[in-house]
Amino acid sequence: MTTASLARSWYVVQAQPNREMRAVHELLAQGFEVFLPRYLRQCRHARRITQAAAPLFPGYFFVAFDAAVQRWRSINGTIGVVRLITSLEQPSPIARGVVEGLMARCDAQGYIPLPSRSAFEPGEAVRISDGSFAESLGLFEEIRGQNRIAILLDLLGRKVRVLIDEGMVEKAA
Repeated sequence: MTTASLARSWYVVQAQPNREMRAVHELLAQGFEVFLPRYLRQCRHARRITQAAAPLFPGYFFVAFDAAVQRWRSINGTIGVVRLITSLEQPSPIARGVVEGLMARCDAQGYIPLPSRSAFEPGEAVRISDGSFAESLGLFEEIRGQNRIAILLDLLGRKVRVLIDEGMVEKAA
């Protein structure tokens, strides 16, 4: 490692809402090294399920530079950037290894794979704890988008699929 690479650190940049990619492209054009950790999320539109890239930390990304050598103040004036996170008018570096660890988790396409977040197994009995179906029993079917799950409820003698917020469901006792 050279002396220059030892002095270079990673910093956090706050981006304008939904403008992370634009800010990243603008900073790359200025010669900065940037990293925007992203994951693939499922989107449902017009009865089709697709996958779209989404920032792991919405509104934030990382930029690397040597604060003693590079003109870092230009970051604040970059299109799509709200501000570089600073402390007492100086950039605040993040701990060594954090960004490198995120980069190491990226798959071949450059996305960070996220583990399944549901505490339920397919076919597991669940109870709805809130909402219009409160106290109803059903079977967990699958995860559907962010914080939504599909449950099979027995209504009027037949199984009906209901989409509900994951927070409104608990394991049946």
